[in-house]
Amino acid sequence: MIALLLFGSFFLFLGLGIPVAFALGLSAVVTLVTTDGVQVLDVVPSVMFPSMSSGTLLAIPFFILAGIVMQYTGISQRLVHLAFLIFGRLRHGLAAVTIISAFFFSAISGSGPATVAAIGAILIPALVRNGYQKKHAVSLVAASGSMGIVVPPSIAFIIFAVVAAEFGKISISRLFIAGIVPGIIMALAFFIAALFVPRVRELAGLPVRTKPGAEAAAGSASTGTSASGSAGADSAGNGVSGDGAAGGRTQLLTTNGKAASASSGSTGAGVGTVDPTVTVNSEGGFGEILTALVKAIPGLLIPVIILGGIYGGIFTPTEAGAVASVYALIVGVFVYRELTWKDMPKVFLQSGVSTAVIMFIVGVASLFSYVITVEGVADRISTAVLGVTDNKYLILAAITIILLIVGAFVDAISAFYLFIPILVPILIGVGVDMTTIGVFMTVNLAIGLFTPPVGLNLYVGAGIGKVRLEEVVRGVVPFLVCAIIALLLITYIPAISNWLPDLLGVG
Repeated sequence: MIALLLFGSFFLFLGLGIPVAFALGLSAVVTLVTTDGVQVLDVVPSVMFPSMSSGTLLAIPFFILAGIVMQYTGISQRLVHLAFLIFGRLRHGLAAVTIISAFFFSAISGSGPATVAAIGAILIPALVRNGYQKKHAVSLVAASGSMGIVVPPSIAFIIFAVVAAEFGKISISRLFIAGIVPGIIMALAFFIAALFVPRVRELAGLPVRTKPGAEAAAGSASTGTSASGSAGADSAGNGVSGDGAAGGRTQLLTTNGKAASASSGSTGAGVGTVDPTVTVNSEGGFGEILTALVKAIPGLLIPVIILGGIYGGIFTPTEAGAVASVYALIVGVFVYRELTWKDMPKVFLQSGVSTAVIMFIVGVASLFSYVITVEGVADRISTAVLGVTDNKYLILAAITIILLIVGAFVDAISAFYLFIPILVPILIGVGVDMTTIGVFMTVNLAIGLFTPPVGLNLYVGAGIGKVRLEEVVRGVVPFLVCAIIALLLITYIPAISNWLPDLLGVG
């Protein structure tokens, strides 16, 4: 009866259009008042405040700040530029560029929607101009962005470690390193899906030779700053201004066949890159790659510093977040010089608001989790499930289906607080280790980020691509199918999650 009241009121509030966070809190309060009376409401602040003030969760605002700072410094454009120079000449190179850029930016942001926002403005118009239907371009970026909560540092892993601590020993460090191989498998799954996506036209972008000094096509930017030697951009894209290739020795081919200078200039966001709709000339390619690598290195060092410091025993995950934030500020102000002191209030305000939203969700979700635990809901459900079957594989399959459905409606943080008290004891009871549980639950909910009807990545991508959500839903199917296959591998082969942490001796 209590379980029916708790979950029934929650889904009722969701059906009434109440945001998930408020639905969680209201359903928990309704259940407490119904079962124990109004006087029990004094437990609400005593449950919410300690959950939000946990020292472990202090890592979250630091990682959010580091990710936002790196967005302002244009690391996403530099990553795209580097990936494009290396892989762009391949037949499906632009799909590979999208996935690789998303993977590396995920290692900076720790967030799926942030990853989509960072790379989508560059790559969605590029994919469209290179023959992909807009629905498939948005779907590819939205799916790739889901790696943001799997590739370390992951905010979702931090939340899982905090919530699941009472059921078994698991460290944030182990979860971080355990997410690397599953993240790579997801990236491969998305690339395989992209191979089956039909293209309106084949603009495979074979290298072309142009005479030294060939005139560069001047393109106008809708969101950037127009300049001499800029790569062409359509009305939905980001114009990229440049200073031209030295001596005209290296040229790029745009979608209309005109030559444009390859250089690192500035976009409307003040970020150096080239238009990723073009194809690199084989001449002078190594020099361009080396230049792009040098420019991207300061940003690429952030995940190295975070993970290297944690696994080297230099600092804790929380301290790693603080170090990453300070490093990102130094890179933005003194290395890239794209972040000015005038930008600081916006940066800190944006990171503060993002942190507040997450902490509010943590607070109300912890209240919901408290009701599940104290009212014995979790124990009764666990006993009922194990009474039906104790077959590990059947239970994993059933939980996978449940989480895939839930992930399409509820964010990962809320879902963890809802289902960890229920599912983790069941999984431990049938012999699934904590690392596998953490990774497979996170991958499940990552898929939910681009699963209709409420997949947040889809909304972010559709907004950037200026396309109706209904169209994107039709285009996302190949990526969902391949992601679910990857999920099944991660779920049923524990070594995928445990191999690298065991190899590195991370407990």
